Amino acid sequence: MNLAYRYRVKSLTGLLNQQARKVNFVWNFCNDRQKDALRFHRRWHTGFDLINLTTGCSKELGLHSGTINDVCQQYAKSRNQSNRPYLRYRGMKSLGWVPLKGRELKREGNAFRFAGNTFRLFYSRPLPEGKIVDGTNFSRDRRGNWFLNIVLEVAAPPVRTPAQRVGIDLGLHDLARLSTGEPIPAPNFYREAEPVLAVAQRARKKQRVQSIHAKVANRRYDLLHKLSTRLVLEFDHIVVGNVNAAALAKTGMAKSVLDAGWSTLRNQLAYKAVKHGATFEEVDERFTTQICSNCGVKPDSRPRGIADLGIREWRCSDCGAVHDRDLNAAINILRRGRATLAAGIPSL
Repeated sequence: MNLAYRYRVKSLTGLLNQQARKVNFVWNFCNDRQKDALRFHRRWHTGFDLINLTTGCSKELGLHSGTINDVCQQYAKSRNQSNRPYLRYRGMKSLGWVPLKGRELKREGNAFRFAGNTFRLFYSRPLPEGKIVDGTNFSRDRRGNWFLNIVLEVAAPPVRTPAQRVGIDLGLHDLARLSTGEPIPAPNFYREAEPVLAVAQRARKKQRVQSIHAKVANRRYDLLHKLSTRLVLEFDHIVVGNVNAAALAKTGMAKSVLDAGWSTLRNQLAYKAVKHGATFEEVDERFTTQICSNCGVKPDSRPRGIADLGIREWRCSDCGAVHDRDLNAAINILRRGRATLAAGIPSL
C-alpha cells in the first residue's frame, strides 16, 4: 500500500517558486497544444504525445526531465478525469506545484536531495523505511509555505477481525453520533472566527484574512485527525453514511456543512483503516433517520423531510420505543454495514 507523508520545507523555497513558474509554463504549453488539436480537428494528445513534444527542453527551462514528464502526464490525466476538451491555464494565483519521480528523491538524514539541491525539512515525525514512488511532489499553500509530500510503498498490515463495530451518523447539530451513544460535538471553528474575520475583511488586511483562514483549517484538520485515529484504533469495523456534502454545500446550510468537514473525516477514516488493518465502509444512509432501530419499520410518527429537521427525539407509533434522532440513524447505519459484511461483499 502507498502512504503519503507531508513535511514543511525550510530551505530553497525561492528555488521552488522559480520552478513552480516553469511548471506552469509547461502546463500552459500542453493546454495550447490541446487547443491546436481541437482547432485543426486532430487526435487529442495523450500524456506520451505531450512528453514527446517537450523532449529536449529540460536544460533550457532548468527543470528536471522527470518533472516535465510528470506535468505532461498529469495534464492528460486531469483532462480525461474532468471530461473537458481543455483545462484552465495556471498563473500567479495557482498554488505552486512541482512534481517529481520517486526514484529521483534521495534521503540525506533528515534532508532530501533532488536535482542537485538539498532541501532541509521540519522533520515533524519520523519517515518509515520504504520505497519512494511516483506521486511525490512539492506543493505550496496559500500562505506561501512549501511542503514535500512523500509517497511511500509499505507493506500492508493484516486485516483485524471485526470484533468491535461502530456506525457513524454525520450531522450538523453534532459533528458525529456513534452507535455506541457517544456524541462528537461540532467544533464550529469557522463560526467562532467569523467576528475577527469580518473585522480583517472590512480593513482589507489580506494577509490577516489568509492567516485566519489557515488557522481555522489547521484547527479543523487537527481535530479530525485525532478523531479518526481514535476511531480506527478503537474499532475494527467502521460504517459511515454516504451523506452528500457537495450537494448540501449548495444550500443555505453551506457554512455549517463546509465547517464540519465530513468528506475530510471520511477520507481520513478510509486510508487510516487500511493503514491499521481495520475495515471501513460507506453505506446508503437513506431513511436511516425514519426507520425504527427497534422494530425495523417506518412508522407514521417518524420525522420527515426538511420541515422535521428540528425534531431531535421521536416515539415509534408501532412499538412505542423512544429514539434519539442521531443515535437511531447511527444504529441503522451500523446494521446496514453488518449486513454487507455478512453477505461477503468486499468493503472499501
